[in-house]
Amino acid sequence: MNIRLLTIEDYDAAYTLWKASAGLSLRTLDDSETGIRKFLERNPLTCFAAEEDGEMAGTILGGHDGRRGYIYHVAVKEHFRSRNIGRALISAVEQAFIQEGINKAAAVSIRANGGGGRFLTACGYSIREDLAYRTKDLNPENT
Repeated sequence: MNIRLLTIEDYDAAYTLWKASAGLSLRTLDDSETGIRKFLERNPLTCFAAEEDGEMAGTILGGHDGRRGYIYHVAVKEHFRSRNIGRALISAVEQAFIQEGINKAAAVSIRANGGGGRFLTACGYSIREDLAYRTKDLNPENT
């Protein structure tokens, strides 16, 4: 298995993986090729792909605001699961955050995604009961 930086050339394979991953919430604009290109341009050293035998086995998007790191789209193809690929991706993004001077990371997952939640807990991420995460759609086309 090889962990490497995710590039825009990986978009089609990554998007196919994300669409096939239960519990991953995709947005019309944010997860479009244009949206992911913008994310990768802003975060060129904190997004990764896992490959095995030339096939994309998994992805992780990591971004930061200079203070906190945020993890999105941790996905591993079904037939590659239970091989520590997800943990290797988490480790890669955490090390990249440290290199960027980021001291704390948050992982975003959909509450109904029990498997994803258990995975993040096993990787040391805890639910913050003292926070209420709120969002507001600024563009009605981003469904």
